[in-house]
Amino acid sequence: MNTYQRLPVTFSHGEGVWLIDTDGKRYLDALCGISVTNLGHAHPAVSAAIKKQADLLLHTSNLYHITPQQQLAEKLCSISAMDKVFFSNSGAEANEAAIKLARLHASHKGNSHPIIITMTGSFHGRTLATITATASQKMKTGFGPLPAGFVYGEYNNIESAKQLFAEHGDNIAAVFLEPVQGEGGINVGDANYLLQVQELCHNHQALFMLDEVQSGNGRCGHYFAFQGLGLSPDVVTTAKGLGNGVPIGACIAKGAAAETLSPGTHGSTFGGNPLATAAALAVIDTIEKEQLCKRAEALGNSIRADFKKALASNPAIIDIRGSGLMIGIELDRPCGQLVSDALNAGLLINVTAGSTIRLLPPLTMTDENAATLVETLTTLIQQFTTSA
Repeated sequence: MNTYQRLPVTFSHGEGVWLIDTDGKRYLDALCGISVTNLGHAHPAVSAAIKKQADLLLHTSNLYHITPQQQLAEKLCSISAMDKVFFSNSGAEANEAAIKLARLHASHKGNSHPIIITMTGSFHGRTLATITATASQKMKTGFGPLPAGFVYGEYNNIESAKQLFAEHGDNIAAVFLEPVQGEGGINVGDANYLLQVQELCHNHQALFMLDEVQSGNGRCGHYFAFQGLGLSPDVVTTAKGLGNGVPIGACIAKGAAAETLSPGTHGSTFGGNPLATAAALAVIDTIEKEQLCKRAEALGNSIRADFKKALASNPAIIDIRGSGLMIGIELDRPCGQLVSDALNAGLLINVTAGSTIRLLPPLTMTDENAATLVETLTTLIQQFTTSA
């Protein structure tokens, strides 16, 4: 079905930070399949884990215990200081699990009309519940009737959150937000704002839930972005980079939230199967061994500083921002053309929110790769903004 505006290229294979098309042309991948291949392409540790597990066992039902699933759950709980995990196949499914969990948790407390607060600029997926949670009317058009029970606050505006709590009181089941918004234009949550939202949740016995589908798995300088912000969420979701390309998602919870779901309340045929969890274990092991969280923070700071220096005299640049290797360059005009320009120049980027160049390079990118990225993209931006 025609659900993607595909670019005129087909890739045959990948090597680290590079993708090679069917004509043999090489492209520096600064998008990572939208924050998925955080370790680059064909990483030997991930490939070896997939091959080993494929020779042993691909799938059993979740009606039985699965050793790599249990090992991955223990690892994620240890990293996040949380208690239990539900495994899915994608970020949208992980977010669906979080939404169901929040509603059931509210029901257990006698709240029959639960409300979940999400934020402007958000993106939580493309299922009916997650497009409703996403504060974008464009994504909702034509898909009604949509699930009830969502209201929207202004991101990074604590007064907006306070007003919603004042209006809806004890009916608020949860606040669900991204510590760094990806699709919304690489908007970084202010630490003080996030801490105040967390306090509002705790004071009103609502769950504080974070969507780290894009920001997790080392990308923002800690395994999860919330760890660098002093936050202690009740629920965290992740996916994308967790499997480095093997589909897997996770909804991680602690305390009462971790005890909410029980047999029959939720499930997944493929979620957490042996192959996906074996791949994810290799990903986490590599991130830890190679200290890639620290690398992402240092390299991200360096890349943003280099762009700020290179583009300082360009009046079309509104802002250069980000967290770790989530980097946004906002222009004063729509700049979707730069995606094709970059493709022609052998560079893979993305434009989101109309006028923000989104960069999600691999955590394994070298300083030399980063210099190539900055030089190539700076030239393209200068050409685009002077000719427009």
